[in-house]
Amino acid sequence: MSATSETVPAGRARSSFGARVMIGLRFALLVLGAIISLLPFYYMIIGALQKQRDTSFLGLLPLPGNLTLDNFVDVNESLNLLQSLGNSLIMTAGVMGCTLVFGLLVGYALSILSFRGQGLVFALVLLVQAIPFQLLMVPLYVMVVRYFGLADTYVGMILPFAVNSVAVLIFRQYFMQIPKEIFDAARIDGAGEFTILRTIAVPLVRPAVLTAMLVTFIGPWNEFLWPFLVTKDASMQPLAVSLANFSQANSTFQDNPMGAVLAGACVLAIPAVVLFILFQRHFTSANLGSAVKG
Repeated sequence: MSATSETVPAGRARSSFGARVMIGLRFALLVLGAIISLLPFYYMIIGALQKQRDTSFLGLLPLPGNLTLDNFVDVNESLNLLQSLGNSLIMTAGVMGCTLVFGLLVGYALSILSFRGQGLVFALVLLVQAIPFQLLMVPLYVMVVRYFGLADTYVGMILPFAVNSVAVLIFRQYFMQIPKEIFDAARIDGAGEFTILRTIAVPLVRPAVLTAMLVTFIGPWNEFLWPFLVTKDASMQPLAVSLANFSQANSTFQDNPMGAVLAGACVLAIPAVVLFILFQRHFTSANLGSAVKG
């Protein structure tokens, strides 16, 4: 009896030790992954604050004697950061607004309504996912710039991204999870489809709205190629295009031109980080709440 009683605690001790080792290894891997993911952002911030660029390993250390805010002043004097930032905000807000409106309408129609050709429309939405945007860029440029005359306009920058197939799929999947009896009861009470969408459907798919906003924001905010094609006027260019043009003509700042570029990149990254921080709690709680039935 004594030998058996001694063997069981020993086995439990070994099992507990192995579990602690596995937890420690997982934690170490997560910390390592977080460091690797955050290292480019850290390098961007340190590079933006350096007086003289240091590409060595010691350049990753924030040496007080080599830190300055002059790079932000220099890039602002060259680019007018507020104007470029405002152009990026207008373009992104326009794309997000169009994405939410058209995504909700199309997603609601594909999931709740019944009409001829519904399967074909859904197949076309899936087909758009398989076509890279770069393949459509030339015909879109000819149509938007030459036929419509929308060069150097906000509409010309927003129009190709007005309908986002990813947002349509997100809204469709969320709408399909709502019981159809809710919509049938509203129709019996005399509510129209737009009233049902506005007062019943949209409040029930808030997680989808937050998801679509986060997914849609990153694309137009960091978009470079399309605004570069349709905007030749410097006063209309978003910040990503202005920074690219500045990096090609950076002879004004011979001491540390890359520091000024990294300073502009920090300004470009700040709104995305702020948006993620603001919506993270609501986005997580909405997803958790949507997973609870009853």
